[in-house]
Amino acid sequence: MAEPIGTADRSLSAQIYEHLRTAIIEGEIAPGTKMREQWLADQLSVSRVPLREAIPLLEAEGLVYTAPRRGTFVTQLTLRDVDDLFDVRESLETLAARLAAQRSGQPEAKETVAALQDNLTRAKRAVQDGDDPAIAATSAEFHRLVVELSGNALLRTMMRPISGRVQWLFRLTAARDPRAACRAHEKLLRAILRGEVERAGELAFEHIASGRKPSLVLLADVLPLDGRATTSSRPSTSRARSSVAG
Repeated sequence: MAEPIGTADRSLSAQIYEHLRTAIIEGEIAPGTKMREQWLADQLSVSRVPLREAIPLLEAEGLVYTAPRRGTFVTQLTLRDVDDLFDVRESLETLAARLAAQRSGQPEAKETVAALQDNLTRAKRAVQDGDDPAIAATSAEFHRLVVELSGNALLRTMMRPISGRVQWLFRLTAARDPRAACRAHEKLLRAILRGEVERAGELAFEHIASGRKPSLVLLADVLPLDGRATTSSRPSTSRARSSVAG
């Protein structure tokens, strides 16, 4: 995890949270790893106080969990978790796309629309460069921005805790065809900008649902079936890193 962090314009706990979040998603901190406070504080050149403030933010996204009297550990995603994630995404992100299409022409949506268009430009560049981390990040950002464009505060609140898992999933399944995802995002954004509510909902559902089986197949030899398989062992760092590399 390498270098110390700390800038004047952001809270230290927020920077620590984002740093650890990225390290977990990128596989630099392997699933099952115990989040030892002093070691992390030394690695990041920070005190333990802001570190303790950052951990609950990671826990809220399901990236870590705390076991009574044992400590805090990086979550081991399971195939059941991935399947559940698709269930939630198919419902909530389809709704988000429909609402986004209703709202896309309104003046207050202009900034988010511009962000979505910029996102597609950066995603195409990442695909051309073969930059897996950037592909995963831009893909997760696209889905987050569609939720943002929906204008529904409750929906945004409901989606926020799973955003980290979505990006984690995209990173773990980087071997899937990113060009196909870019094309699907382009079609979806086109429908949203045209105000095609039903079409946007259909495209969002198809895009998410089409990824379920390939993702589960790709991860079948990487992730345990469910939580019962993780109680007595955890994957090694090398295995986690190889799976992240796709």
